[in-house]
Amino acid sequence: MYLTYTVYVLILALFIWGGKFAGFKKDQFHENSSSLDSMKSLRGFAAIGVILHHISQEQAFQWANNFGTKPGELSIFVNAGYLFVAIFFFCSGFGLIKSLETKPDYFNGFLKKRVLKALVIPYYVSIIIYGILRFASGERFAPLQWVTNLVGITMMNPYAWYPIIAAILYIAFYLIFKNIKNRKVCYILLAAVILLLGMIFCVNGHFPWFAGPKNWWLSQSGELQNKWWTQQQVWWISGEWWINSCPAFLIGMLFAQFEDQIRLWFKKFYWGKLLLVLIITAATFMLSGFGQMHFGWWTEFNGNGPDIGKKIATYFCVIPYSMAFPLMLFTIMLKYKVSNPVSRFFGKYSLETYMMNLIAITAFRFLLYKPHPQYGSMPFYKAGHYNLAIYFAAVFAVTILLGLLYKFLCGLIQKKI
Repeated sequence: MYLTYTVYVLILALFIWGGKFAGFKKDQFHENSSSLDSMKSLRGFAAIGVILHHISQEQAFQWANNFGTKPGELSIFVNAGYLFVAIFFFCSGFGLIKSLETKPDYFNGFLKKRVLKALVIPYYVSIIIYGILRFASGERFAPLQWVTNLVGITMMNPYAWYPIIAAILYIAFYLIFKNIKNRKVCYILLAAVILLLGMIFCVNGHFPWFAGPKNWWLSQSGELQNKWWTQQQVWWISGEWWINSCPAFLIGMLFAQFEDQIRLWFKKFYWGKLLLVLIITAATFMLSGFGQMHFGWWTEFNGNGPDIGKKIATYFCVIPYSMAFPLMLFTIMLKYKVSNPVSRFFGKYSLETYMMNLIAITAFRFLLYKPHPQYGSMPFYKAGHYNLAIYFAAVFAVTILLGLLYKFLCGLIQKKI
């Protein structure tokens, strides 16, 4: 577990480096805790967390040995991915409302700048990059899959779901807030959009379960099992990660709308209210765990068909935590906030490192797995797990380099539009 301890020490060092504590007194607060710099640094920490989450998903990191008797490296990050993404959505929602309140004619050019340039172009550039690399690595798609992947309605890059959902939410924000003056109605309608996205996944599930007879996917053999379009992570909104952090977008908007009142409320008996926020966050954490344990996202494998009702129950158990988590962070940031070159860098290139991360994760898997005659490949562990440490460092380094290159390529196209 040396890698785990090293990572924890590095993260602690990042939280200390550039950290500023306002003080214990009741009138000592960071009035700029939601400034652009603070937001960028928070997004940077979230971007680092997402990369750690992706690395922890590798089988070699799931367990510390092939017997499954010891927790793997970075185990704390295994189920934390949606919380880091919730921070992105919270900051995005917060920024939209603040910009709407402070910038005249904010909606002029909004779709071009915030959707087309910031999300759509990066999405399709990633499709081209991943298409070239997957073809070069020997993957061959059916002609129709090439078409759907290049059009973008199926996933060439499984990690590219974020710009799709973000674009949907941004377009919904634009249409609702531009055409409706009543803010209460606007927030209700946006909440309805977010809820609809959640229900679409709950019905969709993880693959097209409706393509054949009940439980066809549980069969060891069959025609549908080998079709490319029945596999997991192929279609839009076919995984809980698409929707379980979206409600934080609405919470960020509401926080921005009522920030002055919220700050004033916290300034009276702050430490008691911080304790209350921590208790609420802990309660939502336990509710999330309860929902996933007793209902579950992957209900297709229970033998009861898609079991949509259990997915819906899980959804409503999980989303309170994704809403409470960023609020807890902003409560803490009233007293303690961090900004350093590393957090600002990852905050600036958060989308780019996220979109390119899968390439690095895939390219260095030779450090983690060796051929196995029965299972195809199995994890192997060098003394002290130093091969995992090398993999970890290589993935981070190459993710950064690819992110910078990706940013450059997207910029070439964005400047021409």
